Order: sequence, then C-alpha cells, then structure tokens
Amino acid sequence: QSTPPVVPVFQTVVNPQGTSATYQPGGPTLTANNAFFAALGTNGRTCASCHAASAGWSITPAQVQALFFRTQGTDPLFQPVDGTNCSTDDVSSLPARLRASSLLLSKGLIRIFEKLPAPPTLQFGITQVQDPYGCNTNPATGLTSYGPGATSAGFVSIYRRPLPATNLAFLSTILADGREPTLAQQAIDANRIHAQSSLVLTAASPEIQQMVAFELGLTSAQTSSLSAGTLTGDGAQGGPIALAAQQFYLGSNDAFGADPTGQTFNQDVYSLYAAWAPGASGYGDGHGWTGPARAAIARGEAIFNERSFTISGVAGLNDLLGQPAISGTCSTCHDAPNAGSHSLNAKVGSAMVTPGALVDTGVTVPGAVGIDQSALPVFTLQCNAGPLAGQSFTTTDPGRAILSGQCSDINRLKVPTLRNLAARPPYFHNGGAATLGNVVDFYNARFAMGLSRRDREDLIAFLNAL
Repeated sequence: QSTPPVVPVFQTVVNPQGTSATYQPGGPTLTANNAFFAALGTNGRTCASCHAASAGWSITPAQVQALFFRTQGTDPLFQPVDGTNCSTDDVSSLPARLRASSLLLSKGLIRIFEKLPAPPTLQFGITQVQDPYGCNTNPATGLTSYGPGATSAGFVSIYRRPLPATNLAFLSTILADGREPTLAQQAIDANRIHAQSSLVLTAASPEIQQMVAFELGLTSAQTSSLSAGTLTGDGAQGGPIALAAQQFYLGSNDAFGADPTGQTFNQDVYSLYAAWAPGASGYGDGHGWTGPARAAIARGEAIFNERSFTISGVAGLNDLLGQPAISGTCSTCHDAPNAGSHSLNAKVGSAMVTPGALVDTGVTVPGAVGIDQSALPVFTLQCNAGPLAGQSFTTTDPGRAILSGQCSDINRLKVPTLRNLAARPPYFHNGGAATLGNVVDFYNARFAMGLSRRDREDLIAFLNAL
C-alpha cells in the first residue's frame, strides 16, 4: 500500500455510505519520520500494512483484493507468517497465492496462532477439529495432541480482523481477547510477530513511543451520509472533531455500578443525533431531501439507547453478575459515551475480572444468524476441570481461553468501539457479518429484540452514521 507523505490534521475518505474522516488535533504527521510507517522487521511490513486510513485504519476485503492483484500477491501484507491460511502454504505461483490467502482476501482475516498452556492451567481438551486448511491438524504447525481422551497440546490457529488503529483513547481492553496490557506492549509484539522483527524494543524505545503517540492522536468517524448529508448539521454531533473532545475514563458510565466517580449509569450512551429527534430543531420535517434520512438516524439512536430486551446466556456478564437474565439495551455493553466501547476493564460489581469487558454473545457459534463462518475451522472443546467440567463447546474461535486455558473464558471476546463503522466492513472479529444489516439481524435473533422492518432499517442507518 502506498504511504502518503503526510497524514493531515483532517483527512476525509470516501466510503459506500458517504465519507468518514480522521482528525489529528495535535497536528499533521510526516510519515517518513514516524515509526508507524516504517518497516522495522524482516518482511517489509509496517503498521500501516494492516491499518490503512482508507479503510478506517483497518483493512477491508475490497482493499486487500485490489492490493493483491496490483502486486500479484507479493505485497508484504501477504507474508506467510500470518497473511496466508497457514505458514506452510504454497505461494510459488499466482493461483497458489490466491488459495493461500483466501481468508485475507475474502474477509480481511489475519491468522492468529497461540500455543496452548499446559495442564493444570488448561482446563479443556480439544476433541475434534474441522480445519479446511490443515493448519491446526498438522503437528508441524498446529496441535501435536488432540482428540477424545487426549491431552491437548501445541498451537491453535484462528483468524481475526485487524482492529482499527484509531479511537484508541476509548479502549479498556486491547486486542480481541485482551491479551495486551498496554498499547506499548501491543506495538512491541506486533513488530515481533507480524513484522518478524529482531529488534529489541521496549516501552521506552523511541519507535514504540512514536507509534503509540500517533495512534492515540487519531480520532475517526463518519462525517457525511449519502442520504442524510452532513452529519454535523443542525445541531448533530457526528464526525471526529466532536468525538476527540469526548471525555473517557475507565469505568465511565459503567452499567454495573463500577464508575469510580460514583456516577449512575445512563443508558442514553449516544447523544449525537438528539437534535434530529422528533420535536427537536433539526428534525426531518422541513429539511428537504435529507429529512427522512435524518429522522431515521435519530430513531435508530433511540433504539440503540432505549429499546430494552432480555440479555441471557452471556458469559462474562450474566455469570459474573450471578443473574441468568437481565433487562438491558445495546448500550448495556457498549456503554462508553458517544464511543460505544465498554468502559470497564477491572471489575464487574464486586467481582474482580482481569481483563473485563470480554463477553460471549454467540458470535463464534457455527450457524449463528447473520454470520458467515463457513470458511473457518471449527473446534470442539471438552471441559475436564473447573466449574464447567463436563460441558462441551463447538466454536470457530475459543476467544480468551486459548490464552488462559480456562473454560470460563471460552468464546469470550472484547466489546468493540462503534465509530467509523461504514469505513471498515466486514464486521465482528471474524468478518462474518458482511454488512451492518447482518450485525443487526444477529442480535435481533440472539436476544429476541423484536425489531420491526423500520426498526431494523433505522438502527442500520444510525450505525452507518457513527
């Protein structure tokens, strides 16, 4: 991917829903002088290889496909370390490279490989693996022991989307499974693993400090809609400038009573389009061709904040609260004001959790409504120890459990930030939701939200306006 000489203070990018923008209040960035854009490893990759401004500081399949055919699959993004379905895949010809990077090309997925902990830390065994790529079943690259009654050992390979390298000031949990304690350590490990760097980098290294400072200085959001026009007009607060001024701290507006300032939870997490709500000055009536679209966005915001439904069976929430079912809204988990991330990473109520904000809503269950996981490996996990002993799980991604070895962490993943969504499809950690409509369909089915057709379209309109 070509690197621009400058990342300006305000950079606008066209996407299928309109335009999004990135704002750097600290001033422009000269890319030649910033480590984020430097190849510090041995394979030619930079941070920008997987985090491009044109894709909401992530990557999209359309962008990846264009890059593949422009470079015949030789760009550093397609390095076998994790840019192919397995590190041993044949990449000797163009057709071979197409096959080898099929998940990266179709869903923007990078291979994540992790060595399982040993018993007694490991509470489960992997009894079955369905892997179309053979990476997990090959003892040279994957599991060295698995199956009914066998002790599981070796590496597990799963496939995840690169998370956006923007709006990081609103994070409470770093990476999908919360594996990194700080952004500095994440940058260190990304260079060591993804860029295959031999440099000895620490949190005090100028390169790491530069990367973290650049990322923390980025704020991105949708700025205009094809149907609603500008998202900052008539009192609306869309776009990255208002987001950059948004206050955030750990525990801010926590739905479970852990806000360190003692503030009570406000379910109206988003207030971006309150000025477009019925009765408000910017409401759709009298605003020409943008009026109906503005009204839909405002209705969608109200649904997100206030439409209650029963939340049950969510590991990392119901079990920690000791409540099999609770009444909540979308904002129960996406509680950080106007950002939509989860603001808590230390405790839920009186229960200490490290890290917190990791939940299992069912997005890794094969066959889940709205999510295409047909190309992913499927694992069957049998719990042999701990409070879940005797239970089994079928999943495309064991989540935090591949790190902790704990059955209580199976399928648990972070609650993501919900800004700049229109710039970076597909959605969920596994890229299984091609559109935000698929996302809404999944949650509507999973929690029996009872959305009408108009409700569904309004909620999609709102998410596309973030």
